[in-house]
Amino acid sequence: MIKKSLAVMTMLAMLIVFLAGSAGAQGRLTLAYVEWDCAVASTNVAQAVLQEELGYNVETLSVSAAAMWQGIATGDVDGMVTSWLPVTHAEYKEATEGQVVDLGVLTDGAKIGLVVPEYVDIDCITELNDHADKFNNRITGIDPGAGIMSRTEEALEEYNLTNMELQEGSGATMAAALREAVRDGDWVVVTGWSPHWKFGRWDLKYLEDPEKVYGEAEYIGKVVRQGLEDDAPEAYQFLDNFAWTQDQMSEVMVMNEENPDDLYGNAVTFIQENPDLVDEWLGR
Repeated sequence: MIKKSLAVMTMLAMLIVFLAGSAGAQGRLTLAYVEWDCAVASTNVAQAVLQEELGYNVETLSVSAAAMWQGIATGDVDGMVTSWLPVTHAEYKEATEGQVVDLGVLTDGAKIGLVVPEYVDIDCITELNDHADKFNNRITGIDPGAGIMSRTEEALEEYNLTNMELQEGSGATMAAALREAVRDGDWVVVTGWSPHWKFGRWDLKYLEDPEKVYGEAEYIGKVVRQGLEDDAPEAYQFLDNFAWTQDQMSEVMVMNEENPDDLYGNAVTFIQENPDLVDEWLGR
């Protein structure tokens, strides 16, 4: 009788473990992002809300923009909160048309272009060629898969910038180039975007783009895989509601700049300090 009871208890324990594992599997989500400071901030806040408030187990993946869109289109990734439209990610959106679900605006008023310190005595991209030597004949860029890099390649052709070369790098190397140049009072031009903490740190300006190669103001949006609404309705609803201002986003970006070793912790701090905003996102 004791052996029978032990066998039953063992089977019950195994069943509980199985069910717990199944529930956990249903609660796992993957969010992809690119290594832009605004994307890092938004993705960590989304992860924090999904985990701390809704109980999902969320993995975040840093990938190229192309891989981010493709991963959602194939269903390998559940979503992202860092689409830049209608210009920067236009080619990726077009390539995945009908394969992803667009949840609209996360924040608007976003912008991309070529950025210089305020003290640099030019105001337009057309002036770069004539002052190329002051910029060491270089535009400091970010990762080669980023949409802003392809736009800058177009700008080199459109404005016939034969004296300038686009240098690949990362968001960190771009910021380092700005930091060093501003410290020494040197001229520097970088691929830039806003929202970004650099505009709060230094006096910067966009170079005018009369040919509109970089487009007008954009919005940062949210895109998820097909079927997410059925598979994880609470997560889908949150992502559908998730929206914040550039000022709110900048709060997290500044925290990340000051405390880069705990990005998730910074996001948790933000949602704890803004309960009404979180309630709005969760439809409470």
